[in-house]
Amino acid sequence: MKFKKFLALGMALVFSVAFIAGCGSNNSDNGAKKELTYSKSQGPYSELFEKGVKPILEKQGYTFKGVDMSDLVQADQVLSDGEVDFNVEQHTAYMKNFNEKQNGHLVALTPIPTVPAGIFSGSKTSLDQVADGDTIAVPNDASNMARAYALLQKIGWIKLDPNKDLATVTQADIIENPKHLKFTEMKSLTIPSVRTDFDYIVITGAIIYNAKIDPKSALANEDVLPQWLLQLVVNEKNKEAQWAKDIVAAYHSQEFKDYMEKNNNGLWFVPKGE
Repeated sequence: MKFKKFLALGMALVFSVAFIAGCGSNNSDNGAKKELTYSKSQGPYSELFEKGVKPILEKQGYTFKGVDMSDLVQADQVLSDGEVDFNVEQHTAYMKNFNEKQNGHLVALTPIPTVPAGIFSGSKTSLDQVADGDTIAVPNDASNMARAYALLQKIGWIKLDPNKDLATVTQADIIENPKHLKFTEMKSLTIPSVRTDFDYIVITGAIIYNAKIDPKSALANEDVLPQWLLQLVVNEKNKEAQWAKDIVAAYHSQEFKDYMEKNNNGLWFVPKGE
């Protein structure tokens, strides 16, 4: 009998230790963990994180692994599935569109420096050269397409339905097109390679960067509205995690502000408060 009591007590002790260890593991996953992964695609935003933000966090004991993705949809999918912890590749409008279409659970924690979308020369080198029937290439994904049409309205080439949200406008919302401009909606990544096939092109910051186009050569830039500011994005379940708060704090730190002042080179729009 004594042996059985001793055995039962031992098993209970083992179970208790395992339970406590399990709870500790969950706490680590949800808040205190220091090894983080992020999804990344080619572009300036992950590079900015790696050069300007990651060193700040590494001083606090964090380590990072970047996971390369072919495109932002894939990067968001692995984030929504919990396979990575965060990314810094998208604006709020894109994230909301992903959540709606893919049943995602992503949340934005803070705006970060953003490269504005711009209109660039194709076969024509000046906005003054625009003529009746000119052709313009614009992105075909919903959120960046809206940015393109908003920019074309800004420079006075079209007029959009004032009752529509600028974050979601489409070609169907153009109510005035006095020069009968012709728009080709296509995958953003392909636009620079066919640049001279159009009179003008509209592209966003990551595409400008990847194509090694001088951002200062833009004929006009968008007004960066709040919904088009790039964001630090995490899975909703991690929005209160300590590591997430620490990344936000790093983006708002004086050390990062000093880095941006030294390395902006006219590329970045820096949100107020950064």
